[in-house]
Amino acid sequence: MISQQEHQQMHAIVRGRVQGVSFRYFTLQTALRLGVTGWVRNNPDGTVEVIAQGDQKTLQQLANFLHKGSPSAEVEDIYIDWQDAGDSYDRFRIAYH
Repeated sequence: MISQQEHQQMHAIVRGRVQGVSFRYFTLQTALRLGVTGWVRNNPDGTVEVIAQGDQKTLQQLANFLHKGSPSAEVEDIYIDWQDAGDSYDRFRIAYH
């Protein structure tokens, strides 16, 4: 069980060739393997956005994945904002606008 103090939230925006290259699917699979909760979605501006909750170490592992992305992705830039966990999510999923 994660203590409230360890439970954090990562908000990430990933830029580059990250849509149409299975980025969301690979992010979903990585998040499920790591046991974090939250969501991943494509944004209209061509970026991919991720909200993930878990402990700092596990979220850092997800952030490391986001820097590489899926095999066909070309990540140019990533913005990560670390926050206290707000709303709790019961699982990790692909979200749609």
